[in-house]
Amino acid sequence: MSWIDSFKRLLGSSEAEAPRRWVVLDMETTGLDAARDELLAIAALGLAHDPTQPERPPRIVLADSFELLLHSEGRAQPDAEFKRNVLIHGIGLAARRQGVPRAAGLQAFVDWLGPSPQLPLLGFHIGFDEAVIQRALRAELSMRLPNPWIDLAPVVQTLDPAGRPRSLDEAMDAHGIACLQRHQASADALATAELLQALWPALVQRRAAGLRALQDMAAQRRWLGG
Repeated sequence: MSWIDSFKRLLGSSEAEAPRRWVVLDMETTGLDAARDELLAIAALGLAHDPTQPERPPRIVLADSFELLLHSEGRAQPDAEFKRNVLIHGIGLAARRQGVPRAAGLQAFVDWLGPSPQLPLLGFHIGFDEAVIQRALRAELSMRLPNPWIDLAPVVQTLDPAGRPRSLDEAMDAHGIACLQRHQASADALATAELLQALWPALVQRRAAGLRALQDMAAQRRWLGG
């Protein structure tokens, strides 16, 4: 019996019953204060993962994608911080005012995710995304997402002997991943999905190529202060 076969047996029935659809997401906001700044855009991309074949990386499913710009009036007199953020993500006042009404847009996102509370949501430094999205959902729909959120940043750092890279840009450079347009939510979500695929051989080598193992690795790195 090969070690891959042994690895499959170690996964057990609980991992075999794990969600086969994963979601990578990214977003754009008016700033970097999760308690104050406003959600502007959400993009998400579905992945297909077969937990009975852990050596195979999750497959990107381009047909299973979501992208939305939310309506925002913005500030009447933009300050320096506002202008800096526009230069980063390119979402100006005119684009914000043409976005989808916030409650309708967030409901569309929830509907696209589907009803499964086990559906994993993955991203790079996803704790910020989680805080902003949950706050917006509470404000607009009086609800929160019960899904597990998995941060790929500590996973990347764990797999690197020096505990780097720290940013998505550094991680992309380290693994030779190109992004069509950084700080555009859909392009960043795709780059993050490709990063996960690039990490997969190292995860397989560590026998950590599974949903539960990813969760444990992310949680352990945070606990250690990574």
